[in-house]
Amino acid sequence: MPKSWPAWLGLLLGLAALAAALQLPASEVEQWRHAARWTARCGFFLFLIAYSARPLSQLAPTTLTRAMMRQRRYWGLGFAASHTVHLFAFVTYFRLADIPAPVPVLIGGGLGYALLYAMALTSNRWGIRTLGRNWKRLHSFGIHYIWLIFAFDYISRSFQPETRAMDMAFSALLLGALGLRIAAQRKT
Repeated sequence: MPKSWPAWLGLLLGLAALAAALQLPASEVEQWRHAARWTARCGFFLFLIAYSARPLSQLAPTTLTRAMMRQRRYWGLGFAASHTVHLFAFVTYFRLADIPAPVPVLIGGGLGYALLYAMALTSNRWGIRTLGRNWKRLHSFGIHYIWLIFAFDYISRSFQPETRAMDMAFSALLLGALGLRIAAQRKT
């Protein structure tokens, strides 16, 4: 199996979530609303793997965690691919619903996507060489900023009864992943 399989998995998961949502017996607007949510959830799990790979390999070095660490770049690229499908679904939903996206979402999400694509484009030897020390700054800031967007989204929605259980579970996963990073940082 090629080393880049997590990147292809991310694209396939994003496209599968999109296709599944568009098969729902609902209005076109509702289908795209579900597509935006489902593609975000697919990307969430890919993001968690990329975010947690290093601390897991430091705190619990096993064959699995070392493999996650070796393929962390591709898990991140898989997240970028999946979240590109999410962006398409998100924009299509707002266009079809004929409602403007909230300004904070445009600004915060826009910065998140700018960082995501900057990280994806520099996830190679050329990027590391070209950016030097700034490569680590970009990737560290970018991954934590994306973590913050997910955390804000899921924690703020955990007060809505219809999505409370899932959003609380996703919030707990995010906080656990942050805890892993803090524990690994303290260990080193």
